[in-house]
Amino acid sequence: MKKLLPVILALVGLLAGAGAGWSLRPGAAPATEDENAAHYRPAPANTETLRLPGQFVVPLLEEGRVRSMVVMSLALELAQGHGVSLQNQEARLRAVLLQVMFDHANTGGFEGVFTSGETLLLLRRTLRDAARAEIGEALHDILITELLRQEN
Repeated sequence: MKKLLPVILALVGLLAGAGAGWSLRPGAAPATEDENAAHYRPAPANTETLRLPGQFVVPLLEEGRVRSMVVMSLALELAQGHGVSLQNQEARLRAVLLQVMFDHANTGGFEGVFTSGETLLLLRRTLRDAARAEIGEALHDILITELLRQEN
């Protein structure tokens, strides 16, 4: 009986720990109507798409060295009659969007499964907010039209 007691106590402890872990595990938060709408929302009827010329290149660094590059192309989804002039606003808009991409890269946004819906939605929202601060409420959304990560 003395040899059996430690085994029984170990099993009880193991089962209690497993039960507590199972019951306290984080559950998946149910998607709200707003989250689904933001992810799959169609463009309003009176919009037009304006592609930004050129690509954005974001280096991914490791120990001070470039270990891979992310290349992106973007388009702006704007209200018709928007009055946005890329000729006048492109340089500043590209600089702002590139800074958002650098911040995203520096926080690990382009690591692992960087094309997951949640990760891309976060990036698009951040890009949209930054672009709206520059060009105004005429901007409906930012579209990522190309995305590539190339390892060195």
